[in-house]
Amino acid sequence: MNRCLSSSFFIGAMLLIFAEMFSCTLAAQTGVAYYVDPFIGTAYTGHTSPAATTPFGMVQLGPDNGTRGWKFCSGYHDQSKTIMGFSHTHLSGTGASDMGDILFMPVIGDVPFFPGTEEKPSTGYRSSFTHDSEKASPGYYRVKLSDYNILAEMTTTSRVGFHRYTYPANEKSGIMIDLEHGIGDQTTKSYIKIIDPQTIVGMRRSSGFISDHGYYFCARFSKPFERITSYEDGIVSGKKQVNGKITKMLVQFSTRNKEIVEVKVALSTASEQGAIHNLDAEIPGWDFDAIHKQTETLWNNFLGRIDIKAMNDGQRISFYTSLYHALLMPNLVTDVDGTYSGWDHQLHRSTVGDMYTNFSLWDTYRAEHPFLNLMYPKENSQFVRSLLERYRQTGLLVTNEYGMCETWCMIGNHAIPVIVDAYLKGDTALDPTLAYEAIRHSQTFEHTKSDWSNYDKYGYFPFDLSATESVSRTLEAGYDDYCVAQMAKALDKVQDYHFFMKRAGFYKNIYDPNLMLVRGRDSKGKWRVPFDSHALTSEAGGGDYTEGNAWQWTWHVQHDVPGLINLFGSKKVFMQKLDSLFFINVDELPGHVAVPDVTGLIGLYAHGNEPSHHIAYLYTCAGYPNKTAEIVREVFDKFYLPKRDGLCGNDDCGQMSAWYMFSAFGFYPVDPISGEYIFGAPQLHEAILHLPNGNTFTIKANALSSGNKYVKAIRLNGKPLKYFSINYKDIEKGGTLEYDMIGENIK
Repeated sequence: MNRCLSSSFFIGAMLLIFAEMFSCTLAAQTGVAYYVDPFIGTAYTGHTSPAATTPFGMVQLGPDNGTRGWKFCSGYHDQSKTIMGFSHTHLSGTGASDMGDILFMPVIGDVPFFPGTEEKPSTGYRSSFTHDSEKASPGYYRVKLSDYNILAEMTTTSRVGFHRYTYPANEKSGIMIDLEHGIGDQTTKSYIKIIDPQTIVGMRRSSGFISDHGYYFCARFSKPFERITSYEDGIVSGKKQVNGKITKMLVQFSTRNKEIVEVKVALSTASEQGAIHNLDAEIPGWDFDAIHKQTETLWNNFLGRIDIKAMNDGQRISFYTSLYHALLMPNLVTDVDGTYSGWDHQLHRSTVGDMYTNFSLWDTYRAEHPFLNLMYPKENSQFVRSLLERYRQTGLLVTNEYGMCETWCMIGNHAIPVIVDAYLKGDTALDPTLAYEAIRHSQTFEHTKSDWSNYDKYGYFPFDLSATESVSRTLEAGYDDYCVAQMAKALDKVQDYHFFMKRAGFYKNIYDPNLMLVRGRDSKGKWRVPFDSHALTSEAGGGDYTEGNAWQWTWHVQHDVPGLINLFGSKKVFMQKLDSLFFINVDELPGHVAVPDVTGLIGLYAHGNEPSHHIAYLYTCAGYPNKTAEIVREVFDKFYLPKRDGLCGNDDCGQMSAWYMFSAFGFYPVDPISGEYIFGAPQLHEAILHLPNGNTFTIKANALSSGNKYVKAIRLNGKPLKYFSINYKDIEKGGTLEYDMIGENIK
């Protein structure tokens, strides 16, 4: 090396060191929350929201710029240039629109009671904004409303949203309260009532994707309002109380230039008195910055359970944003005293801790809940208690629940694996008698999409009797059967164990050995014809598959991978067929029709949709771990990027994010309840898991680089591992897992 090159190398190395030191200094000032970017996923179809919130909080306070259409499932999309206000509830990364309850919008002047349009915001109270004026971090959101010259800031506690608005000088500064507003739903009943010149209470009920949900609220203002204008089902007045299907209120006051007006808004599912109690308990004073700091500290405590050494700053941002997204849902429904409106629409007071709703179980049973069970078991235990309390109140476990309501949106009974996983991993707060009763009942009692009489009679769901999603439903039911069987075995219920294990093998009955694909069969045992193995189908459009096709669903046997491999005749044939999934050129398929949820394609592998998430790890199970390593690295490089459109599909309440974190560690729960994590290839130089039991588990990837993506050897506490997996119990004990990384594809 010549002297000039050596000098350049030295300077470059020092710059990298200083950059790392500067980055660490910033992180030390604000904690790892510094690396979270809540805007990731707000473009394309990530459907995330940049709203301020706490881990699993009731309130998600943030901007709405659209309420209709696929891209506005969370109420916010990067492409919009206007904001219609700030509502207090949002879903994160879902494929359906709802929430957006209790909208507040700071305004100047006597504005119309309607938001106006994106194209013509001046026709309503909507305002333009620029992304340059936006800032979001865990527990905080800020934006400048250009049309009003108002700086809007917000932070939250678990049950209270805290608004801080900086106004220009004006005699008619104000805040619009709009209870018609909702994301994709319709208000069915509402009221607004003034208690005193600084306090307003109210309620909104709505119906949409969620059949019926509602929140009471209490809003307390730092400045008395001097004028009010009310809107009640089309009638404008000065009434201090309005009741109807649609109610709105504009409160106004005069402001000096750069005067700050603050509003605290508490929610409750139970009553307006509950909202008042929540407000008084969580934010009794008026120190916005203190609440912001308190919430940031809370986030750092949650996020700080995992320390990482990333390959670069972008990866660090992607990781901690994924961890952040994994901690957004489910969401709290109980007041500070434990009171809540239950799944039976009656008032209850919980005696077993906080209750939660918003369970996207078809997505989250796969990796999100196993991740929470590993790193946040106390919170996951409360989620399981919520599922069982719902069963106690209604007689059936939930399948896909938002806003305390069953939506029947997806297939399977996947509260079952979540409950069984918690039980098998030692959740002592779980009542095993109630839990087993609930899961067995849900897998034998006929309800929507679960016609067990046909399933038991034919050994699958026949497509002529089960009109839609027959193949996918058979595969999903088989996994739930397996889960019930494992808990039956643990409880020494031998007869039940054999019954459900037999049903868990029904996947074999829809495998066509000639095509080596799963395929619909009718009640006479005949295969569906004509048959297009590449055709994507969904519930809305009919067909045998849920948001996918035969190629994507053939691999959906999470509980019996050896049995699935045997259907192909050998591991080599299995591997070759699996290769075909990744190498198919979708653009060349005749009549290819896109399905919105089927995104993030590598061939026909769809990382943007959950049934594909375990597929890459099947290579390891079949003895080809380097192929797993290749796919995992490609997914990381393409589909998890630190920018607004950096997610390749709906984050789906943390499932996409949980896949990222497990895969970054170098393993993944193909069978979520087994306690077994299948090895892939790590994507971080180091990860330190500060486990809830006080132990520390360290993961190291020696010589990891952009070129070194394959695993040569793995050691646990210095001892070579000969197996293709690591067990939950080994992680819980603490210790060190080391990977030796290389750049050659070792056969």
